[in-house]
Amino acid sequence: MQKSVHIIGGGIFGITAALELSRRGYVVAVFDRGELPHPQASSTDITKMIRADYGADAFYSDLMHEAFKGWDAWNRTFPRPLYHQTGFLLLMLQTMQPGSFEMESLEVMRQRDYPVQRIHGEWLRQHAPRWNPERYPDGYYNARGGWAESGNVVAQLVRMARQEGVQLYENAGLAHLLEENGRVTGLVTSTGQTLRAAHTIVAAGAWTPNLVPELKDCLKVIAQPVFHLLPEDPAPFRGEVFPGWSADISRTGWYGFPAQTDGIVKIANHGTGFSKEPDAEADIPESYFRALRAFLTESLPALQHAPIVKTRLCLYCDSWDGDFYIDRHPDKPGLMVATGGSGHGFKFAPVLGALIADVLEQKPNPFAHRFRWRSRGATRFEAARGRDF
Repeated sequence: MQKSVHIIGGGIFGITAALELSRRGYVVAVFDRGELPHPQASSTDITKMIRADYGADAFYSDLMHEAFKGWDAWNRTFPRPLYHQTGFLLLMLQTMQPGSFEMESLEVMRQRDYPVQRIHGEWLRQHAPRWNPERYPDGYYNARGGWAESGNVVAQLVRMARQEGVQLYENAGLAHLLEENGRVTGLVTSTGQTLRAAHTIVAAGAWTPNLVPELKDCLKVIAQPVFHLLPEDPAPFRGEVFPGWSADISRTGWYGFPAQTDGIVKIANHGTGFSKEPDAEADIPESYFRALRAFLTESLPALQHAPIVKTRLCLYCDSWDGDFYIDRHPDKPGLMVATGGSGHGFKFAPVLGALIADVLEQKPNPFAHRFRWRSRGATRFEAARGRDF
C-alpha cells in the first residue's frame, strides 16, 4: 500500500495528478461521480483561455511561463494540437490607467519579453474589424496566448491515463473516507466498494467543500454563465482575424473565443456569478441574457442577433483569495486536497500534475508555497475577476 494513491475527481487537477503519480511509480486509481470527462466539471467545455496576463501578480505569469512549455510539448505529442496560439486581445473602455488590470498586465508582460503590442481604435479597424472601435480606444494584444479545446484535452488525458495503467472508476464517487488511528487509509465509494490506499487526494472541484467540510469557509461554489452562439457566417470570427479576447474584463466580466470548426462562438462571464450547490438544478438568470445582448449590440454588432444554441453553467470552486489549495491536510495524515481553481486553473494543466505530485512527496517546488493549506483571511481576488465573494 506504500505507493498507492486514490484520487477523488477526474477533472484537470485529478487527471494530471494521476498521470504524473503513475509515472513516478505509484499505483493510482481515480474515482469520479460521473463519466469521464464529467459533463458538469468546470474543465469540460469546448474552450478555455490560455493566457499569462495576470495584472501585477507576476507569480501566475511565471507559473504560466512553465505551463506554456507544457502546452507546446503536448501539441507535439497529442494526436493533434489542442492548444491554439491565436493570441489574446485585451480591450479597454477607456485609456489604460496605472493600477488597471490591463496596464499592470502589460507592464509585467513587457518585463518578461512577451510579444505584446499596445492597440487603439485604428488597430481594431485594421486587424479585428468586428469590434466597435469607438467603444474600445485602448488595450493590447499578446501574441503568446490563445485557447485550448478543454474538454478534448481532458478526454485525451483520460485516454492516456487508462493506457498507462491508471484505474478509472467512473460513476463511483466518494461516500466517505476511511480513517484508522487518526489517519485516512482509503475510501468507500458511492457504489459500496471499500478500497485502501496510502494516500487519498480530493480533487473534486465544486464538490470539494462538501467532501472536505472543514474547507467550507475557504471555498465557495460559484456558477458562471456560458453562451454558445452560432453566427450566420462564422468566417469573420475565425482565429486568424478574431483571437480570444477580454472586454475590460475586471469591469464587465465578458470574454470569448474564436469560432470553432462548427461555427460556434463561445462567450462567457468571469465576474461575480452566483452561488449554487453543485448538484442543484439552476438556469442562467434572465439578467445575463439581457446583459449579453446589450454587450453584443454595443461591442460586437455582427453578433447581436446570432442565436444562442447552447448554454451551460461553469462551476467555479472559488477560494477566498483566488489561489488554489494544493496541500496535505494538516490534521489528517494520508489526505491531501488539490482544488480551488477559482475559474483560472485549467490553463496551468501541463504543470499541475508535477506540482501536486511534488507536494504529495514533500519535494521542493518553487510554486507550492502559494497553494498551501491556510485559514481564511482578508479577501483577495484574481485580478481579472469581480470583487464580491
